[in-house]
Amino acid sequence: MHVLSVSSLKGGVGKTTVALGLASAAFSRGLRTLVIDLDTQCDATTGLGAIGEFSETSADVLQSPRHNIVHRAIVASSWGKNQPGTIDVMVGSPRSQSHDNPYPTVSEVWRLETALTKVEREYDIVIIDTPPSINGLTRTAWVASDRVLIVSEPSLFSVVATDRTIHAIEELRKVLTPRLGVLGILINRLKPAAPENEFRVNELRERYGSLVVPTQIEERSSIQQATGSGRAIHSWPGANSQEIAGQFEEVLDFALASFANQSQRRPTRAERKTQRVSRIMRGQTLDQVLEFENQPEAEEGLES
Repeated sequence: MHVLSVSSLKGGVGKTTVALGLASAAFSRGLRTLVIDLDTQCDATTGLGAIGEFSETSADVLQSPRHNIVHRAIVASSWGKNQPGTIDVMVGSPRSQSHDNPYPTVSEVWRLETALTKVEREYDIVIIDTPPSINGLTRTAWVASDRVLIVSEPSLFSVVATDRTIHAIEELRKVLTPRLGVLGILINRLKPAAPENEFRVNELRERYGSLVVPTQIEERSSIQQATGSGRAIHSWPGANSQEIAGQFEEVLDFALASFANQSQRRPTRAERKTQRVSRIMRGQTLDQVLEFENQPEAEEGLES
């Protein structure tokens, strides 16, 4: 099972739309797909057609990631009515806000990872829609992930947010989860005829090079129409929607290639040390662990 977070530290860039587009691509390919909705606005849950009252949600899983709670928080998406296969969602809840602590403990950010161990044989890919912040929920998603796809629209503020996101991911990777990596920067809501868009795309390419995903997602009304109707973009009629669906398939291929490379790599000595740090400091806040890791004498002690 591979786990991918879809993130941006700036709201309004179409992060949830990208998460749903990738879920649509994975489902259409026959991959057993789970979407985890950690955004307290719960748009991914709605877009997957999971509407109603639920006994358990992602908020309950983060409170207590026991087997029965995890399974009750996962429901089938209505997308599955149109074609065979597995497409499920761990339903979102505004109550997840209580877990979005700016100073989470290491134990707290590990809970989603613990929850996923209960279902790791049931899915091929897990896609996590994260909030547009760097607090507890986003960090919890990253700790459970193999890769993070950073969504950026071609604007000044998105470029600044991308810098912050990459720095935060790298900091967390070094301290807690060595397998975590940046999948790439996906440019979304592109308007090819807009000069400002072209300037910002070039700026991102100059700054990040190969980290910029080759495929770009253009702004099309069909994406919003499919999402608003609780339909997968692959099942939405029209040439424009099928073109966009093809672009999401290209991004999925990009992710699957990265996962394949990861599975062939053995943990390094530094990564094994990081795992020891994690076990030692489960009761500390994440910021305390980051401070500990930056102390040279701490590393000397661990190497002895």
